Amino acid sequence: MECETLILGAGAAGLFAAAHAGQGVVVVDHAAAPGEKIRISGGGRCNFTNLRTEPGCFISENAHFATSALSRYGPQDFLALVEAHAIAWHEKKLGQLFCDGSARQIVAMLLGLAQAAGAEVWLSTTIGEIGHADGRFRAALSGGGREGVMSARNLVVATGGKSIPKMGATGIGYRIAERFGLRVTPTRPGLVPFVFDGGFPDLAGVAMEVGAEAGGARFREAMLFTHRGLSGPAVLQVSSYWREGGTVRVDLCPGRDVADLLRAARQGEGRRALKAVLGDVMPARVAEFLAPAVGGARQVATLSDKALADVAARLQSWELRPVGTEGWRTAEVTVGGVATADLSSRTMAARGVERLYFIGECVDVTGWLGGYNFQWAWASAHAAGTAIAGARRAA
Repeated sequence: MECETLILGAGAAGLFAAAHAGQGVVVVDHAAAPGEKIRISGGGRCNFTNLRTEPGCFISENAHFATSALSRYGPQDFLALVEAHAIAWHEKKLGQLFCDGSARQIVAMLLGLAQAAGAEVWLSTTIGEIGHADGRFRAALSGGGREGVMSARNLVVATGGKSIPKMGATGIGYRIAERFGLRVTPTRPGLVPFVFDGGFPDLAGVAMEVGAEAGGARFREAMLFTHRGLSGPAVLQVSSYWREGGTVRVDLCPGRDVADLLRAARQGEGRRALKAVLGDVMPARVAEFLAPAVGGARQVATLSDKALADVAARLQSWELRPVGTEGWRTAEVTVGGVATADLSSRTMAARGVERLYFIGECVDVTGWLGGYNFQWAWASAHAAGTAIAGARRAA
């Protein structure tokens, strides 16, 4: 079996690369259907990009690596494609764009673009040993009614990361990179809930806006208490920066001068218990839960300015130490991956191995929650696909 370009992975990056790489493309995936992570994303509506995308919204050893690809294919480019295919969309918040209907519309669009470009998509196909000789890559393939070795001039690795293994994530892209001498940075689950000893069963289901901080990054969004720990956008965001053994700081009243509010309550409602006053600025269940730690049973009239300032400081810098995260099982992304120092930021080609490309989540570029990772998939796939098509035209 022979083709011009073999793409491993029929997800967001793989399908989009196929749409741009020219003729003679074969996309293979072990899954029975293409774009499965797209299908489940955004509650089934796919948060397909973010209008606020910029390099600073990504985690990587090289903070500037994503700049080139994103500057040449940005959110407005993908949005134009969505609109050209009559897919209705809306902005939810913070630049996050979702389909009005179903994420399946994005999958269908990508599959249609790839097939219109002449690409074949082989599903239920397992990737075996991969080699390289005489200027061609060879990949052992099995399943899907096809058995044998595929020979290809170009190889594009778009196999994703380790997140959500129940959907088939294996980290095979990292093994391929190492097979060809590329470095892989340490990987860890990202955009994942925290777990604490005992969890928060009494608060499970309570959501509130907070400022969460870990690893030098801070996000002001919603936090959700769970039976096992903490989740919600603010927590998922900082989880990508958190390292095992580290702490998380939570501001339970972001943007408010809690000490001033407490002093005002002491002046006008001195007989009220502190926990009752706190219930005015946060969910009552949270105030009740924190009361023993801050002397919440006392009347605010009995508390000095210093005592009130101490209470405010504890509430606006609540320090927590997770025992861990929920891990790969629920992580939305992988932090780390194929080292950017071993890739071209313009074409995503491997340095030292001609016509080998790595794109999407398997690369050490991880976006924030909110459509950034999809935009990286589109941008990196566009960079590799157009580079392959351009080289073919030049030849």
